Amino acid sequence: MAQRIKKGRDISGIIILDKPLNISSNHAVQRIKRLFGAKKVGHTGSLDPLASGVLPICLGHATKVSQYLLASDKRYQFTMQLGQTTTTGDVEGDVVLERPVPAIDQEKVSALLESFCGIIQQIPPMYSALKHKGQRLYKLARAGQVVERPAREVVIKSLKLISQTPNSLTLEVCCTKGTYVRTLAEDLGEGIGCGAHVTFLRRIKTGPFELNSSLTLEQLEADAGDRVALDNLLLGLDIALLEYPEVICSEQQKADLCMGRRIDFEGLIEEPLIRLNNSQGLIFGLGKWSEEGQLAPVKIFA
Repeated sequence: MAQRIKKGRDISGIIILDKPLNISSNHAVQRIKRLFGAKKVGHTGSLDPLASGVLPICLGHATKVSQYLLASDKRYQFTMQLGQTTTTGDVEGDVVLERPVPAIDQEKVSALLESFCGIIQQIPPMYSALKHKGQRLYKLARAGQVVERPAREVVIKSLKLISQTPNSLTLEVCCTKGTYVRTLAEDLGEGIGCGAHVTFLRRIKTGPFELNSSLTLEQLEADAGDRVALDNLLLGLDIALLEYPEVICSEQQKADLCMGRRIDFEGLIEEPLIRLNNSQGLIFGLGKWSEEGQLAPVKIFA
């Protein structure tokens, strides 16, 4: 069977998109793909249609670093409406329970938030993209089914109050991958004793990428048709890996690593991931320290 040839340009780089409300992450990816005429495009951790904010989109070889961005910490701002629990944990769902909201002062809020910091267990929501026996949970939920979901361990690195009204809290959270903000809001609402759901969710940072360095679809589409201008907006894939140490490799060392060989390397540091740069300082892959004291390739980009 003949292999299908993908259409589009072989172009590589990263766009930090400020995803708007009311479109899926996949829809945003397809718009970027058409705009750049790129052959291969992917995102690095989806945002629900009702969430906005930082969504790094990788083109070409940059898709090979998407797994490292997926594993990065995330930072969100969100508003939780107190006194109402919904089927989805946000405003899209139906209200299933209403309870009076008790009076809570900032001291009580601070104590509650502090109790949620650190390692916690979360049960993923039914309205999520996780799979159960090959089926997406949200599809089962829409069919009226509820299945057992094992709790998952996540880390809340910080959780602080931004503003407060008698019936809502606006918070900022820094958390590890896999954290569900809707579940966090529901659990906080139960901690207060009245339930809650999310009415606003905005991702302001993922890995090294912050909101102030992101671009909107409108800004990008203003350069539609000008491929040179668009290409100049692309960031190098190494920007997603700046937290890892680097080594400069000779042409022979690069050739050996690209062939999958381990090499001796003077002054090698014992790190799980190391950026591999060529003699011009351009990244060509990731390596690691091996037990034999050699530099071993992990992933080669180009």
